[in-house]
Amino acid sequence: MNILRKQPFTDIRPWLSYGLLTSGGKKWHLRRKMLTPAFHFNILKYYFTYLNEESRSLIESLKKEGDGKPVVKDLRTFISKYTLNAICQTAFGTKLTGKSKLESEYRNAVHAYSKIFVYRLVRPWYMNDTIFALTSHGRLQKKVLKTLHGFSRSIIAERKRFHKQTNGKYLQIYENIEEDDIFNKDLQSKKRLSMLDLLIASSWKDNQIDEEGIREEVDTFMFEGHDTTASALTFALSLFAKHKDIQENIRDEVKSIMGEDNNLTISSLQKLSYLERCLKESLRLYPSVHLISRQISHDMQLKQYLIPSGTICDVNIYYVHRNPRYWPNPNVFDPDRFLPENIKGRHPYSYIPFSAGPRNCIGQRFAMIEFKLFVAFILYNFELEPVDELDDVTFLADLTLTSFKPLRVKFIPIA
Repeated sequence: MNILRKQPFTDIRPWLSYGLLTSGGKKWHLRRKMLTPAFHFNILKYYFTYLNEESRSLIESLKKEGDGKPVVKDLRTFISKYTLNAICQTAFGTKLTGKSKLESEYRNAVHAYSKIFVYRLVRPWYMNDTIFALTSHGRLQKKVLKTLHGFSRSIIAERKRFHKQTNGKYLQIYENIEEDDIFNKDLQSKKRLSMLDLLIASSWKDNQIDEEGIREEVDTFMFEGHDTTASALTFALSLFAKHKDIQENIRDEVKSIMGEDNNLTISSLQKLSYLERCLKESLRLYPSVHLISRQISHDMQLKQYLIPSGTICDVNIYYVHRNPRYWPNPNVFDPDRFLPENIKGRHPYSYIPFSAGPRNCIGQRFAMIEFKLFVAFILYNFELEPVDELDDVTFLADLTLTSFKPLRVKFIPIA
């Protein structure tokens, strides 16, 4: 843990403002309570359908491009297209089909903002917004924010139009979220639930959240829901390409669960225990969110130091996950670390890929479903071979764990 500063770092707020990730106090509690139903297990059943479709779309894209031959892909660039569409369909009820230019501009803007964020982070004289706005990076940030906020506002507007045209009748389903029978309806894609619907319902019903508040949460979940997932899948697939024996074990498990119908359900997905252990071990070695900040609410006495109340502490998750005290041979990829007998007695905060405590990731169950589906379908249809050496990776200073150079993998079709 590195104590770096006395004031909260705010350079990400021009983009995400005060959404669930960056807000605190009463506002954070209200938003967390408001958004929790969007990740109820019954809602995840709906999300599963979209994620299943998107993972199959990725497979079809690879097959079409290769036409029976191997295909080499820069994983981060390739995967992020599908994780962005997945979060838009699930959380916001909007397909990006036919909007390739718009989604490409958004993804480029995310990476541009990340670079600006890091540039500003190491130059304390740019902490002043007025001074920063006068610089070339400040002007670029303004342009990038226009793209980022324009993308999210267009999605909000599209969803609102749908609810106005249908007199808001599909928003009422959240009032009966515990009733299984209401989730058995075969609804058209436009009528399925999304997290954005919950925000719109809260706004229209009793003004719990305003227009800017909805934009804050859409921007937050848009970024957190696609970029972190793309990072996790990039490193996981690179690891599986490197470790052929583990890749084959995952493939055998997937085949045994899928059976003859070449399909997965949300219940059968839970049976992929070996795949889950492999993904957890991948997240240990390469946590998507590698650094988090927490504000100390009261004086904290360490052995030799006193951390005063109000200090912002950075927790480097990447190094927490490689602490040899809790992880023998920490740099070795070993999924058996997560066998039930090996988990027992391990310090609960020695593994925090989704953070921990009350501010843990609200969408971690959703994320694990997405990870499993994408990897299961990829390994069922393709053998993976490394093109770039994972051991030689150099990390780029970024909001999420990112390789400085592309991590490429060869997808070889399984006959």
